[in-house]
Amino acid sequence: MELHAVADLPEIRPGDDIAELVADRATLEAGDVLTVASTIVSKAEDRAVDLEEFPVSGRAAEIADRLEGITGDEKDPRFAQAVLSESTELLIDAPFLLTETRFGHICVNAGIDRSNVPDNDILLLPKRPTKSAERIRAGLEERGIEDVAVVVTDTCGRPFRHGQRGVALGWAGMPASRDWRGEEDRDGHELGVTVQSVIDELAAAANLVTGEGDGGTPAVVVRDWDFGDHGGSDELFRSVEDDLIRQALREWRFEG
Repeated sequence: MELHAVADLPEIRPGDDIAELVADRATLEAGDVLTVASTIVSKAEDRAVDLEEFPVSGRAAEIADRLEGITGDEKDPRFAQAVLSESTELLIDAPFLLTETRFGHICVNAGIDRSNVPDNDILLLPKRPTKSAERIRAGLEERGIEDVAVVVTDTCGRPFRHGQRGVALGWAGMPASRDWRGEEDRDGHELGVTVQSVIDELAAAANLVTGEGDGGTPAVVVRDWDFGDHGGSDELFRSVEDDLIRQALREWRFEG
């Protein structure tokens, strides 16, 4: 498997066509996977907004005051309001905000970014990242580039571990997971639970190439990776009924 960044992408503006920008700068082949950082998808979809667009509710003001008391750092209640507005559920409200986004992703601060945007602006995640991936893939097809999968990525922290790694938010042109259940290991034992989230693994691999900060390489071409002869699944985000951690958090909040 090979990965290489798409070079010389410009600063993305609202309305920019990511498929066109990538197609003009990269040679894509059938079977490739194109990973695209959610940052540039959000910019193209005009998701950079000023904090003034979020009038502060009483709940947001209370959350900001409590977090400031815990951390000792000044907290902007407008930011807390933006997090609430972009979330369907607030799982943890101290010492940080752990939320469920409107498309089902669990992350800190609804994935809102304050880097690589003008002062006082914030960058919201794409509204529907899988739809974004589908649009980019369709744009490539319009330019004669077919059978290229697209994964919209972000970075996210991990429970029980330091550091962040790349994860997938949306995808098109391939299943989210490789399903090994029913296959056998080397000793003939049948696999009963193994479902491999390949789009997350590809996102993490791509993040080694894109890096962080001011690298300016938000798109990566993955080549010579093979899904193989396995079953596929498009399940990525657990439902509440299937998520023991969220159930435990809900019980803890209720008892508290």
